[in-house]
Amino acid sequence: MTNPSKFFVRPAWFDRTIGILRSLIIYRRPGRQKGLQRMYAPFIQPGDLAFDIGAHVGDRTRAFADLGARVVALEPQPQLLPWLRRAVRGRTGIAIRREVAGPHPGSAQLQVSRRHPTVSSASRPWVQSLRTRNRSFQHVTWDDEIAVPMVTLDQLIAEYGTPSFCKIDVEGLEAEVLRGLSQPVRALSFEFVAGALDITQDCLDQLAALGEYEYNLIPGEHRQYHFEAWQSGPEILAWLEVNGERLGSGDLYARQINA
Repeated sequence: MTNPSKFFVRPAWFDRTIGILRSLIIYRRPGRQKGLQRMYAPFIQPGDLAFDIGAHVGDRTRAFADLGARVVALEPQPQLLPWLRRAVRGRTGIAIRREVAGPHPGSAQLQVSRRHPTVSSASRPWVQSLRTRNRSFQHVTWDDEIAVPMVTLDQLIAEYGTPSFCKIDVEGLEAEVLRGLSQPVRALSFEFVAGALDITQDCLDQLAALGEYEYNLIPGEHRQYHFEAWQSGPEILAWLEVNGERLGSGDLYARQINA
């Protein structure tokens, strides 16, 4: 007897729905907002400007706004934009833009994972190499591609002003985003991923060229710093080279010294 299941092709809308639900479960779970606001409060005061580069479903954008900041949020995935807007509904001073940030104005090809939209990326080399360099990505498939506009951080600063804090979570494009920045910002964060620490080193080098920074680390989706004392760039990179594989991924936080 023929097995009818082998002829079944899962529709794209089904994978997109599963992907969005997964993101909402992770990033909208109860209690998360209070933790995010405590984490960002040292960087953001009422009336400050914050950039959310890679806003996804808006958990950070909402935290920035509820701390009293004006927010510029970039999210290129059209299926996530309604959820991003819903996250900050009723709040003022928020600009939502369907763009990626990068080294120059123009456009980019976004590699989309329908089932895992949080790892959609405009860096094709990162997508092609990461499944063999980080075991937590072995099950991920990037099964769509869309053209998206690209803007630089310098352009955003020219339009909105210099942010007090800039969060960058763009799945392998972090160093390219920083290439579009020619002036220091007071504080920022960017993602690190085991198997792609060359990108992390590139980010640290670019920030060192802009100003003097110190660093801390938050593993995964936790909301507590790993180090009691903030570290230099070489110190944090050396620690990641030894321990990054165990963590998988997380965020590095940079604050300007004597800003």
